[in-house]
Amino acid sequence: MTDATVVSLARDAVLTILLVAGPALLIGMLVGLLVSIFQATTQIQEQTLTFIPKIVAVLVSIVIFGPWMIRQLVDFADRLLSNLPSYIM
Repeated sequence: MTDATVVSLARDAVLTILLVAGPALLIGMLVGLLVSIFQATTQIQEQTLTFIPKIVAVLVSIVIFGPWMIRQLVDFADRLLSNLPSYIM
């Protein structure tokens, strides 16, 4: 296994991780921003108010984007396993 192969494999793995985690993280960040703006405008400083909407939003995004996320992970695993003999040599 050459250095270029290892770097390419690591790049594909990191890209897959970012693609799979991206939608849930972005939606959680947007909901957190909206809740923060709501708290700042209403001056409600309840600490637990930020967690429940973010948890619900992330769970809903996982339900919505779940099939796509699984497809991305299966495609990466398929590419990895199909190229396994070339990684050994």
